[in-house]
Amino acid sequence: MEILEKILGNSARVKIMRLFLLNRGKGFKSSDVVKRSRVNSSIVRKELHLLASVNFIKKRSAASQEWYFNPSFKYGGEFEDLLVRSDSLNKEKILDNFKKVGRVKLVIISGVFIKNHDSRVDLLIVGDKMKKSKIEEGIRRLEAEIGAELVYAVFETKEFLYRLNMYDKLVRDIIDYPHEVLLETKELSTMSIGKP
Repeated sequence: MEILEKILGNSARVKIMRLFLLNRGKGFKSSDVVKRSRVNSSIVRKELHLLASVNFIKKRSAASQEWYFNPSFKYGGEFEDLLVRSDSLNKEKILDNFKKVGRVKLVIISGVFIKNHDSRVDLLIVGDKMKKSKIEEGIRRLEAEIGAELVYAVFETKEFLYRLNMYDKLVRDIIDYPHEVLLETKELSTMSIGKP
């Protein structure tokens, strides 16, 4: 993401552009953009004005308060390749969001992280003594970076192993289909989890 920030001017612009590209057809008020991107409201106003001036976003009518991605924007495909399809979040940055949530033993990414839109879950976290509020905070930070809402599952280790051994559909759908293991402790690596 650092390279994109330098090329495009700042991280706020990257977050806001990604938000609109990943949610084509969906309208956002300025307050929605502030909340979803976690960018200061004065910066959001400035960036929305700039993006509107180059026709990246537009309003459906003069009375509307919602901004939409402009499907006739000349470089829409190129920006989508650059901001959405590129691997802009490295593994360490994803894991950093969950360092202080408890004893994390397994982190698997799928879905939006590996550009697989058929995945049921984007993120799986397994561990013990995890704090729900800290996990949700990490998820919100990631969503702001990515520009999309994440579908995620969190399990205590014991429950996860039980579900894995019982061939639970959700767990099998994550493990048996394309995914990437970011963190796996020895305790869980014997289960052959990291092999899709």
